[in-house]
Amino acid sequence: MTTLMIQGTTSDAGKTTVVAALCRWLARQGVSVAPFKPQNMALNSAVTVDGGEIGRSTALQALACGLEPHSDMNPVLLKPQSDRGAQVVLRGRVHGNMDALDYHAYKSEAMASVMDAWRDLSARFEVIIAEGAGSPAEINLRTNDIANMGFAEAANCPVLLVGDIDKGGVFAQLVGTLELISDNERARTRGFIINRFRGDIALLEPGLDWLAERTGKPVAGVLPYLHGLVIDAEDSVGTSGSSEVGALNVIVPVLPRISNHNDFDPLRLHPGVNLQFIGPDQPIPPADLIVLPGSKSTRHDLQWLKSQGWPEAIRKHLRYGGKVFGICGGFQMLGREVLDPDGLEGEGGHTEALGLLDMTTRMVAGKQLKDVAGVLCLGVGTSALSGYEMHNGVTTGPALERPLAMLDGRPDGAISEDDQVMGTYVHGIFDEPEAASEILQWAGLRPQGQAVDYNAHRLEQLDRLADLVEDCLDIDFLNDLLGLTRKAPGVKNEQE
Repeated sequence: MTTLMIQGTTSDAGKTTVVAALCRWLARQGVSVAPFKPQNMALNSAVTVDGGEIGRSTALQALACGLEPHSDMNPVLLKPQSDRGAQVVLRGRVHGNMDALDYHAYKSEAMASVMDAWRDLSARFEVIIAEGAGSPAEINLRTNDIANMGFAEAANCPVLLVGDIDKGGVFAQLVGTLELISDNERARTRGFIINRFRGDIALLEPGLDWLAERTGKPVAGVLPYLHGLVIDAEDSVGTSGSSEVGALNVIVPVLPRISNHNDFDPLRLHPGVNLQFIGPDQPIPPADLIVLPGSKSTRHDLQWLKSQGWPEAIRKHLRYGGKVFGICGGFQMLGREVLDPDGLEGEGGHTEALGLLDMTTRMVAGKQLKDVAGVLCLGVGTSALSGYEMHNGVTTGPALERPLAMLDGRPDGAISEDDQVMGTYVHGIFDEPEAASEILQWAGLRPQGQAVDYNAHRLEQLDRLADLVEDCLDIDFLNDLLGLTRKAPGVKNEQE
């Protein structure tokens, strides 16, 4: 078993895509490989094969390996509930809520879960590609670190450091990071990957030579800026995609605790959809469809919607014949009230919701975590759908007598009697092109373009990343780090 860790000089340096690229490259060679992220902080998560949850980006890396996501791949997941507190998920299961100081003190205990998960995963796979979080040079977080060098030291694994040249200052990022870590950690860092380069590589080469001479460490390669790359994000909300003239206008409020916003990636890619994310204090534009996304703190985000004028905008939108769709927390917001007496999502209490569907949601302990499949119950057809549920709330009321879908023989979601409002607990509902087309047709999309098969798109993007490993990185250097032997074409190993 070999573990290689990819760390970054900053958040969003490209660690996730580099890990996904390496995983896909190795899997295509027949190497038994799995991803690993000791600690992740994100509200985008996925259901695992063992009934837990992990970060969505790690699930994408599992797909790159040809694997079902497993809770061992991301043993600590932090899901922020406020600026100073988060829900702590250990090996796929909710451990509890902690503020930042309490969690910082708890990390020495969380490390045991990290190392147990890594050892269990290592027993099953030949190679582990681990991903750091943030930067290893965050001095204030270095004590009891489990996300970066703390794990690398405990696992005794080599590290490659990724820097984002598109932001500028990449040489300062790389050299400065080395200066701020310990001698042992500096020795453990075997080389660099420069990410998101645009231009003629000849202009960069003098800098690469200087970097190698200055640090004594090689540059393992330079990855280009990938235009049009759309894959599951760890936590950043994606930008809107391109669309055709006369496209369906879809707007999504960027809630403070928005979760699983990767639900909208298929709409970003749809040529017949003009998707816009509307942030705080932005004007709310006219639209054909308003989609309320998932939320980690439904009551808190409801209050934010009210402060931003969304209820009034939604009522006006409906008066003019527009449609409204809610997913998970957004579905809960469509009802009459959201109750959280035990404070599972923050301070306990109840909040009046938007009143667009006759139903009430109560937060209860015991999160629903499962993959689902079924059919839509819209009047325009019965399209197949698949996705996953991930929520605490239990919703009841007359509105549920008109379900949006049947999932494994049980009803899900609701459709209003006037057919203008509907919602579901299913994340990933737009991933299946047939279901996406039917929902968009309900919202007013004329026959225009083809909905994207997002599952196939994910695999295409992962292969695109793996191709870059072959084209842009030093393969012999990587194989040496991983303890692998690269065969020449047509040459068999002796045991073959």
